[in-house]
Amino acid sequence: MSKVTAGKRQHRSMRGKAVDMDLLRKRNELTPAVGNAKVNARGDELGPGGKIIRNRDEIVQQHYQGAAVDEVSASQSQPAAAVAVEELNEEELELFEDDEWVEDDDGNFVKAGD
Repeated sequence: MSKVTAGKRQHRSMRGKAVDMDLLRKRNELTPAVGNAKVNARGDELGPGGKIIRNRDEIVQQHYQGAAVDEVSASQSQPAAAVAVEELNEEELELFEDDEWVEDDDGNFVKAGD
């Protein structure tokens, strides 16, 4: 019979010592991550001095709310190329038309003289 509960896995170091990975994760949960990500091991967003600005749940919730809004607006909007040309003013439109690169029949951009 094993001394370890079903949820825990027993890891051994190179020297044969038992290492409890779950305990290590739990202990270092609030430690800032290495690098420039500005998060801790749990995924909370950190501000100056390592203070938690937004926790992981808020970040995930905001991400999925934004994704739902993007899907709805993308399905109701015009094609991107049509919108971009309509928004150009006259000077920008002249620059766009006088461009030395043109699109050929295959969709590749080539110099106008070729």
